[in-house]
Amino acid sequence: MISPPMPTHLLPTRAISSLSNGSAATASPSSPSMAARPRRFPTGLQSVAGRGKFSVAAITLDDYLPMRSTEVKNRTSTGDITSLRLITAVKTPYLPDGRFDLEAYDSLINMQIEGGAEGVIVGGTTGEGHLMSWDEHIMLIGHTVNCFGTRIKVIGNTGSNSTREAVHATEQGFAVGMHAALHINPYYGKTSIDGMVSHFEAVLPMGPTIIYNVPSRTAQDIPPEVIMAISDYPNMAGVKECVGHERIKHYTDKGIAIWSGNDDECHDSRWQHGATGVISVASNLVPGLMHSLMYEGENATLNEKLLPLMKWLFCQPNPIALNTALAQLGVARPVFRLPYVPLPLEKRIEFVRIVGAIGRENFVGQNEVRILDDDDFVLISRY
Repeated sequence: MISPPMPTHLLPTRAISSLSNGSAATASPSSPSMAARPRRFPTGLQSVAGRGKFSVAAITLDDYLPMRSTEVKNRTSTGDITSLRLITAVKTPYLPDGRFDLEAYDSLINMQIEGGAEGVIVGGTTGEGHLMSWDEHIMLIGHTVNCFGTRIKVIGNTGSNSTREAVHATEQGFAVGMHAALHINPYYGKTSIDGMVSHFEAVLPMGPTIIYNVPSRTAQDIPPEVIMAISDYPNMAGVKECVGHERIKHYTDKGIAIWSGNDDECHDSRWQHGATGVISVASNLVPGLMHSLMYEGENATLNEKLLPLMKWLFCQPNPIALNTALAQLGVARPVFRLPYVPLPLEKRIEFVRIVGAIGRENFVGQNEVRILDDDDFVLISRY
């Protein structure tokens, strides 16, 4: 979806001036955290606002309104983000009509906090941000901040394959108080190496940022040269890396904070390859055990105990299995926004066995795990 342009009455004064007289806006950063290097472009190219007399973009990188506002709340430092060991990519539950089930969502966030999660990704792939309107997306970020922002770090997934959308959503996310942003590289309409660098440089001045590399979804790797090109930005918190141990070790040797994006690799990434922690799907279900895995030293026994669950969670594309599991545990209603549908019956039966092996007491919720029938699930195509 394409966000409408920002009304001129919301633009910084210098930007409006440049629109009226055709000159480029020039400004210096308003604080050290705003410091940004000049925009990088391949040789012979420059930023173009459009055809005609505007040869340079009317709004420069240091003119983002929310970062200049005195009303920005819950500001946090990049260091506050890089210290987080367990971040949950949290599920978004739904009501039978497809709207957000905020009561179930709040309960799930509380269970994350009680289980030891230190941060949540709101509206990520697991949270089905791609099935939300931007209004829903920003509302859920703001709701999470307002209800839980003093107890857990709120990281909003405001990335997009459109730089314009990423910039606009990130401005809004920080305006409603999120502590950090998660940004993916442009997918489907892929870009060049220089294009990736420029895309990330467009959002980095706004606040603490985690870059997300998941080539299995984007069909394009973020190579180390891109990460190194942006690594000295003050707001560059680190990378959620899904490529594997060798890549993680390459970055941690250079002092870059890395979170494993793979639950089944996170133990070894943390204790053998220097990862800061994990951005986890499994912690939706067993936050306490995932906290132990990240904090209590090498524990091959616990890791082996959790591997069947981790493998099961990715037997089909995430978040299909997680949605099914939370419904079976009675933590979320069995409501799916299409195109997601529940796991088949044999996988639901397998989940009950996995819960028994790990121990029901280690999972979220108070209800007994159930094997749901096909007719128990509600599939929503319009919401």
